[in-house]
Amino acid sequence: MMDFSERLNKLLPGVAGTLVAGWAFPGSGSTEKGLRLGGQRAVQKVLHDLITVFFPGYHGEEPIRGVGRERHVSDLISSAVRALAEQIYLALDYAASIPGGSGADEGAVEAQAEGIALSFAESLPGIQHLLQSDILAAYEGDPAARSTMEVVQSYPGLYAIAVHRVAHFLYAQNVPMIPRIMSEQAHSLTGIDIHPGAKIGGAFFIDHGTGVVIGETTVIGERVKLYQGVTLGALSFQKDDAGRLVKGVKRHPNVEDHVIIYAGATILGGETTIGAHSVIGGNVWLTHSVPPYSKVYNQQPDPHIRRAKPAVKQSKTAVKKAAGRRDAS
Repeated sequence: MMDFSERLNKLLPGVAGTLVAGWAFPGSGSTEKGLRLGGQRAVQKVLHDLITVFFPGYHGEEPIRGVGRERHVSDLISSAVRALAEQIYLALDYAASIPGGSGADEGAVEAQAEGIALSFAESLPGIQHLLQSDILAAYEGDPAARSTMEVVQSYPGLYAIAVHRVAHFLYAQNVPMIPRIMSEQAHSLTGIDIHPGAKIGGAFFIDHGTGVVIGETTVIGERVKLYQGVTLGALSFQKDDAGRLVKGVKRHPNVEDHVIIYAGATILGGETTIGAHSVIGGNVWLTHSVPPYSKVYNQQPDPHIRRAKPAVKQSKTAVKKAAGRRDAS
């Protein structure tokens, strides 16, 4: 009788061959080059390095000294952008190889990846400016915040927004996969799910944050504040004649400037617009637009409060008898 190792070795060729052949499911991009992807961990490492570029000394591993700060930050940018260029190249090369892909050669893909990475490097000051407005919005909008440094180092909403600012730039450059990997990393760490396609203006604040969902085609203006559990989602999904979901259409709402949306509110639909300076109350369900300066609340519920019965006081005699039993024991 064969032992375990022999039996396993006999199984391996057939199982491995079947799994490799399984790469060829629709859209998988199985090619003679294999699956040339950096993988989640590689993208997450790049993301960590990019966040450190925006907040050196805050999200890094050691303090930044006064002397040589520019050189230190320059080194951080160089390392992060070079790593980003490599991941973009792998993602573009993969996308070119799948059915319907461009089929571009490696030289063209490499040039495209480097161009996107250089554009990203040039955009860093602009992204930083947006993030500074987000930090101030959180500090000014939360009485519990003691400093802007506390916001940067500990607020999950700001981390999710910072990741989104990076992912959205790459999404706008049509970089495949990487923006979504980044947004899902933030989602897993914070409970805040922002699709990288969402367009979000400056001074954006998510208070508490857990359970917030912001869909791909959402457009959010300046100085908007969301609380936990808010959903900016799709009302329905269009299908083509073959029953397949239609992609690339406007499905999620618009939220104009200076809007506050309280916990648990759900706002759905690509034609839904929340007018500027409006306040949406907690647990409101909206599938239609409201004009500027609106206040939208659910009808106040009428809770039934059952009075608690007062505690029964023991008589002095009962207390003495109980004490006597304890002494006897």
